[in-house]
Amino acid sequence: MNLPNALSVTRIFLVPLLVVVLLTKFEGRMILGVRKELVGAAIFGIASLTDWLDGYLARRRGQVTALGQFIDPFADKLLTIAAFISLVQMDLAPAWMVAIIIGREFAVTALRSLAHARGAAMPASPLGKVKMISQIVAILALILGKDHLHGFAVIGQIALWVVVLTALISAADYFRRFGKYLIP
Repeated sequence: MNLPNALSVTRIFLVPLLVVVLLTKFEGRMILGVRKELVGAAIFGIASLTDWLDGYLARRRGQVTALGQFIDPFADKLLTIAAFISLVQMDLAPAWMVAIIIGREFAVTALRSLAHARGAAMPASPLGKVKMISQIVAILALILGKDHLHGFAVIGQIALWVVVLTALISAADYFRRFGKYLIP
């Protein structure tokens, strides 16, 4: 297994750790003397960095593989879905917004798979990139904004609205551009 793929696998293994840290009731909300929200934000931040780094290294080293092309988006979706569901459980994000975001992920993944099965390439939309960046900002800011850092909470809410809007617009764009593959 090459380094980019190992980074994607690492991201997958960080997901349960993130969920445990965010959702477990620690005494005094501290883990080894550090607020659990800071630990959770650090885990999510490191996992998000591996997303950028694995793609960068795969392209730079010429190590783009079929496994990597499958596992990288899977790891991304697993990480963000777990984080968003945890935020709902923590009362930091409205369930309806998270349902839209997760629904978009499943719909676009299904559409891309269908297009691929019919021999069509379906590159990521530029709006999808904006959505991904705003997801990272929203998740980090909402975690950090829990209870004490109000400025982060406001940034997180704004970024969450950006995620929802870009999720809806990019999903519509995917269906518009690739709707021809939906008709047998």
